[in-house]
Amino acid sequence: MKPAGVHHVAICVADAQKGLAFYRDVLGMTQLPRPDLGPGYWLDAGGQQVHLMESATPPPGAAHFAIRVDDLEAAVADLQEQGVEVQRVPFIPGAGYQAFLHDPFGNVVELNQPE
Repeated sequence: MKPAGVHHVAICVADAQKGLAFYRDVLGMTQLPRPDLGPGYWLDAGGQQVHLMESATPPPGAAHFAIRVDDLEAAVADLQEQGVEVQRVPFIPGAGYQAFLHDPFGNVVELNQPE
C-alpha cells in the first residue's frame, strides 16, 4: 500500500452549527459540498479536509482520519495479505470509495479513493 496523502480528519461535535461557526469563521476554513450523511459539514483546511460529524455521544469509530489512496482495491489487497482485517463499505456518491481498518491500538483508519 502506498498512501497518496491525508484525505481528511473526522471529528465529532455536539452541535454541527456551532462547530461550523468555529472552524469556518474563527479558524478560517472553507465550507465544502457534502453528501447527505446526517448532520455535519466538510471543510477545506488548506488542501486537506476536516469533517465535522454531529453526535452527542460519538459512536465507536466515528472519530478517524482518512488516508487517500489512488487504488483502493490494491491497497485493500496489500493490507489483507499482511493479515490486516479491512472492511469495505458501499459506495456513497460524493464521499468516494472507502474501506476501514483498525490500527493495533484500536484507532479507526479510513482508506479513501476519491471519485
